[in-house]
Amino acid sequence: MDLDDANTETLEIDLSNNSWTYFDQHQDSVFTIFKHPTLPMVATGGGDNTAYLWTTHTQPPRFVGELQGHKESVIAGAFTCDGKYVISADMNGFLQVHKASKGGQKWTKFADLEEVEEVLWITVHPTQPSYFAFGGNDGSVWVYQIDEDSKSLVQIMSGFSHTLECNSGVFTNLEDDQQLTLVTISEDGTIVNWNAFTGATNYKLQPHDDFKGIESPWVSVKAHKNLIAVGARDGQLAIINNDSGRLVHMVKTIENVEDIADLSIEALSWCTSPQINLLAVGLVSGDLLLFDTLQWRLRKSIKVDDTITKLEFIDQSPFLIGSSMNGRIYKWDTRTGEELFAGHGHNMGVLDFTTFDNGKTLVTAGDEGVALVFHHE
Repeated sequence: MDLDDANTETLEIDLSNNSWTYFDQHQDSVFTIFKHPTLPMVATGGGDNTAYLWTTHTQPPRFVGELQGHKESVIAGAFTCDGKYVISADMNGFLQVHKASKGGQKWTKFADLEEVEEVLWITVHPTQPSYFAFGGNDGSVWVYQIDEDSKSLVQIMSGFSHTLECNSGVFTNLEDDQQLTLVTISEDGTIVNWNAFTGATNYKLQPHDDFKGIESPWVSVKAHKNLIAVGARDGQLAIINNDSGRLVHMVKTIENVEDIADLSIEALSWCTSPQINLLAVGLVSGDLLLFDTLQWRLRKSIKVDDTITKLEFIDQSPFLIGSSMNGRIYKWDTRTGEELFAGHGHNMGVLDFTTFDNGKTLVTAGDEGVALVFHHE
């Protein structure tokens, strides 16, 4: 055979696989995965313009249903906190809600809406099951209520304070069920705290007034107690007191990168253990930074060889789960920085994940179109 080996790149595929089972019905990348609050079940949304519901505790997984009707990649979704409804949205701006029956074995279409050209994110209220919010590529913010009585989706607010993409949002002030408070972030460098019942802004932080003239495109946000962490595409990390709307701390997380895209903060997670005051920050560069949340000093840094796509502390523990574009999912002890587990089996990046059983079961969404389930102690 006369092959010109010098000009052919060798594609190395890691065939090692320590997963417990897999779900491979998607025909394209799996972009998002989200879990039911009480059942061993997830929904996955993909580049094949659909979302599937399936079980995670059986080998192989049991197919539960398909959320049909999407016309573009399904990139966002969530179950309501009571598990009665599942919301999914695609890159065409089409959002639909399905309702559970037969204890979650059957899901039927409840309602749909189309408000924006492209939905970028969805979040459900963690304690008030009927409310959800989403943001659009035009900067708009929407809050809806799932209304059982009228069997419809009722608009609670729409906000147009951002001028560029609204990249993420989070409900805050969760302990007060008389309030409905949402914080959203934007590509235009603004951060807005909304009274979702009235549509009024409680505060709005802007680059020139509040961030010393630094115009950071905000891409990630996580809240803990009265603090909000916001990460930017340019590597800036901002900590905001959500009660006062004041900037508590701001830091450029890394410097001296070859590619400016490496600076982007893709993942944030607060440790909720009362003894361990840490915020985990994950970047496109593969840097995982652990900040002390009392003094805002860098406590530890861990290096992964590709983009960190998501981070999640296991509740009330020092253990951190993280996924990467290198196709792996990790568990670290943040007290020591030790890697306790690495799940492999994907031959492309892990775009999203969710956890069950206090972090002992990890379920991943793979860029190659496969979802894997990992078990570990």
